[in-house]
Amino acid sequence: MAAPTHHPHQDAQPRPGLRERKKLRTRAGIRRATYRLIAEQGYEATTVEQIARAAEVSPSTVFRYFPAKEDIVLSDEYDSVLAAGLRARPAGESPFDALRFALTDALRTLLAEDRDALVQRTRLTVEVPAIRARTAGTRAVTGRLLTAVLAERTGREAGDLELRVLTAAVLGALGEATLSWGEHGCRDDLPTLAERAFDTLESGLRLRERQP
Repeated sequence: MAAPTHHPHQDAQPRPGLRERKKLRTRAGIRRATYRLIAEQGYEATTVEQIARAAEVSPSTVFRYFPAKEDIVLSDEYDSVLAAGLRARPAGESPFDALRFALTDALRTLLAEDRDALVQRTRLTVEVPAIRARTAGTRAVTGRLLTAVLAERTGREAGDLELRVLTAAVLGALGEATLSWGEHGCRDDLPTLAERAFDTLESGLRLRERQP
């Protein structure tokens, strides 16, 4: 089943206030400075102090927004887009389909709006063990948010085990599709890889027959 062509946008949500917009600009500036320095000198050689100077903030400000250097690479502002997209799915849709299509929509939006950052983040996740290890923590944060939205949609408890397992499985499938994309030079169509990963889950983890 093809993903819908409509993409959720942040402008569907209440416009953030001045203070929140300032925080978002600061986070984005730190992230841009980090990517620029990493491209110039590599991940290991890039320090938080250098990032702070390049972003024109203090090191304490960097740590206030990002507890670890790995978080600068892995964090983005798309969790709210994911949650909004999931809430906007048709009421009669199954939790799996709602989550699948919300993720695919958000992924297409991210590729359209910030593909270079996604490519760099994915390559670093493939190449840097510390970043790859940190992905479990960031995925868990996203998982809790999406599980809560699914609980709203289904009337279940926010900590419902079945919803937690479903969300973790779908996010894990997307994560593996993204890693595969990065390991192959980010040349393939990532949404297509994600759909293949979701199809594998939907089929009950039965592997398709390989074509001769």
